[in-house]
Amino acid sequence: MGDHGVAVLSARENLEFETDLQSDVAPLNHLVEAMMGAGEIHVLRDPTRGGVATTLNEIASQSKVGIELLETTLPVKPQVRAACEMLGFDPLNIANEGKLLAIVKAEDAEKILNVMKRRNMVKRLASLGR
Repeated sequence: MGDHGVAVLSARENLEFETDLQSDVAPLNHLVEAMMGAGEIHVLRDPTRGGVATTLNEIASQSKVGIELLETTLPVKPQVRAACEMLGFDPLNIANEGKLLAIVKAEDAEKILNVMKRRNMVKRLASLGR
């Protein structure tokens, strides 16, 4: 989470970090197709603009529900977390590429996660529960 946004900010502002942060831009069409074949997906969203926080707020507002996150379970690389802390940003609000948020039928969650794990492009997953 936040890799793309921090990498772009670093390049635009000529910031140098001790680690190499790169955008994780990637096509998701084949992953989404595989996920759809594995079970029922209620919501599928791209957290590019506004990051995960904005996307989840939009979903919650449109669905008239609340969403609670346990931040320690979120997949944020240590170098992204460190850059955000140094710059005063929250990784939840940083732009993303090559990522998606999916809300799926509880009974299908394990099947969908397994399909996602089998895809070569899937490097990190976070199952946030119910």
